[in-house]
Amino acid sequence: QIDDLAEVDYSLSSSPAVFQPFIDLDLKGVVFPAGNYTDSPYVAASFTIPDQSDSMLYLAFSEYFFQTSSFAYYTAGAFNMTIAEETCSYFNINTEIFGSIIPEVAKYSVTPYPVMLKLMSTEIPVISLQRDSFMVQIQGSMEVLAILPDSTIQSLFTLNIVANTSIFLNIFDQKLMGSLCLNR
Repeated sequence: QIDDLAEVDYSLSSSPAVFQPFIDLDLKGVVFPAGNYTDSPYVAASFTIPDQSDSMLYLAFSEYFFQTSSFAYYTAGAFNMTIAEETCSYFNINTEIFGSIIPEVAKYSVTPYPVMLKLMSTEIPVISLQRDSFMVQIQGSMEVLAILPDSTIQSLFTLNIVANTSIFLNIFDQKLMGSLCLNR
């Protein structure tokens, strides 16, 4: 069990190779939604780690591991969230802000009302490994809802979003650090 949403199944994909100075264990790790072991839509490709001998342990993760993780969390609904009125009011996001950007909202809502944002992933996020980073492509939508004085909710508009990001990992002061770059 990784958390409430996902579990990992790891098993040997081949017999261990035992050599004088080391043991080579090839594990196939598959992440799936918690309590729902389903076949992954992805195919695991074998890969090799560059031959080095100056460390005690080498650990590598393949694209397959990240793809099955993305699939499991998408299936479990982890990429869907609602940003509530309290958070939006903290950042002072209301219908007046959107009205200054989108004229139709200004026509509809003369009085500034608090808003709620619903973010949803519409497809499984795509993760691909690069030589020095990994790329994540997320497709989703954001629905902006006005909270009216009688506590009813009125949908104002929905945006479709496609985001391509690069994530670069580095080890700094014995800590794994990441930097995120929005490509488009």
